[in-house]
This record gives sequence, structure tokens and C-alpha cells, in this order.
Amino acid sequence: MSREPHAGNVEIFKARTSKLFAWICWAVAVFGVLVTLLVAGPRALPGTTPLLFIAFLGWLLFWRPAVVVQDSGVTLENPYRTIYVPWDALVQVDTRYALTLMTPRKKYPAWAAPAPGIWGGRNARPEHLKGLPGTTYGPGSSVRPGDLKNTDSGAAARPGALPLARPRRGWPDRTRPG
Repeated sequence: MSREPHAGNVEIFKARTSKLFAWICWAVAVFGVLVTLLVAGPRALPGTTPLLFIAFLGWLLFWRPAVVVQDSGVTLENPYRTIYVPWDALVQVDTRYALTLMTPRKKYPAWAAPAPGIWGGRNARPEHLKGLPGTTYGPGSSVRPGDLKNTDSGAAARPGALPLARPRRGWPDRTRPG
């Protein structure tokens, strides 16, 4: 799961498709190394470095990213950077393109909770539209696909999704007004 140990109540969110993409990268790398061994022998192994790089990218871009929600705040484990945002610094949570944590100084997008593509909106059901925070609904009770409960970004952002969020009534109550 996460590369750092976490104490207390913790909920970890990862994109559902990311593990599949990581396994595809690893399978391509293993297949390439095996074919190289069978065709050219062990002396050709140094030539498989690009395949090992593909395996590394599979881990870095797809397996590693996570949104870790704790009692003290949220940690975004993105491919090249880990960002910790305490609840007191969180001003707003947005899901337009990905789960994005907004502080007074900066916006932090999460690689692990992207907004859905076209199929996310097309596969929405009426139950995915109910029980969302009031700030989610736009003109005519419209909802952005990234806010739907069945999407990666919507699941991580919705109130009550986390066992530890229930006593505090979810993310919107944890944010500062403004």
C-alpha cells in the first residue's frame, strides 16, 4: 500500500485502474526479458535496461500514488513528491480534473484520485447522485463527473466515505471557511 507507515485511523485511496496498468508494465518487462534470454542468452541481459525502466515507471506512476487520509490531515503520495496537508490548512477540496486539495498558498492535485473519463459520467446511476454535499450541485442540480460517488476522485472527496471522517461529518466540515 503506502510506502510510509501511518499511525491511528488511516484510509488509503488509489485509482482502481492503476494496479492494472502497473501489472501491464511489469508483464511487458518480464516478457521482454524472457524473450531476450531465450533468443540471445544471458549475455544480452544488459540490453534489457529499457525494459527494467518500464517496470520502474509502472511502479512509480501507477502503483505508488495514493491519497492517505489520517486524523491529522491528508497525505498525497504523488510520483515525484509527497505532500502533507493538515486539516487546518485545507480550504477547499475540488474534483474537476482530479482530487485537488486547496490551501491558502497552493493547490495540490492527487495522482491517485483522477476524475473519470467519458465512461465515468455515462455509467452514473441515480444512487450515485444522491447524498452529495450541497456544494457539489451546480445549476439545474447538475453534478460534475468527478464528484460522483462511483469515481476515484468522488469516493475520496465525499463526506462520510471514511470511517474516521464520520465523527467530524466529512471533509467539508474539516475545511476552513473561505
